[in-house]
Amino acid sequence: MPQGQPSVVPSDGLTTRQRRNRALTIVHTGEMKGKSTAAFGLALRAWNQGWPIGVFQFVKSAKWKVGEEAAFRALGELHEQTGQGGSVSWHKMGEGWSWIQRGPEEDHAEAAREGWRQIKRDLAAETYRCYVLDEFTYPMKWGWVDLGDVLDTLTNRPGQQHVIITGRNAAPELVAAADLVVEMTKVKHPMDAGQKGQRGIEW
Repeated sequence: MPQGQPSVVPSDGLTTRQRRNRALTIVHTGEMKGKSTAAFGLALRAWNQGWPIGVFQFVKSAKWKVGEEAAFRALGELHEQTGQGGSVSWHKMGEGWSWIQRGPEEDHAEAAREGWRQIKRDLAAETYRCYVLDEFTYPMKWGWVDLGDVLDTLTNRPGQQHVIITGRNAAPELVAAADLVVEMTKVKHPMDAGQKGQRGIEW
């Protein structure tokens, strides 16, 4: 795509503007780190456009202080105080629709299902313009959330709501249905040389 120009112009009856502004389903998958980081980079662009942002974290512990969360909460406060950027809602472990890494599996599964039900309600109400469903591939892989329901909901969602899904092992059906798919592939990692994660890089 030289200079951002598409290599194909489909005969779908849409104008260039209509095609350019349609809602996207984006998937960041693969074994390498950076999937969530890239998703939050897109969310930063969305915030700058003044779009409401909803982040739903499905695996990371509530006790894990994620750097992006602090930054986005600060951006949300800035929006409330000055009107700059967009609103930010951050939902994670301990806030009603995720799970912690202990307790009966069925409790985790039900929490994940309730998380998906909340997202469905928000999509129907067009609550946000940009959704980050962080580590959402896992509940689908484990069968806690029905893949067919996810695909149907995303395909038929109203308005112009962009949805970014992150996590390893994205289902082939999700990859096929998405508009943009990135697979993070490791070339080299500090852990290969025995170095653990560090502040400011991993969190």
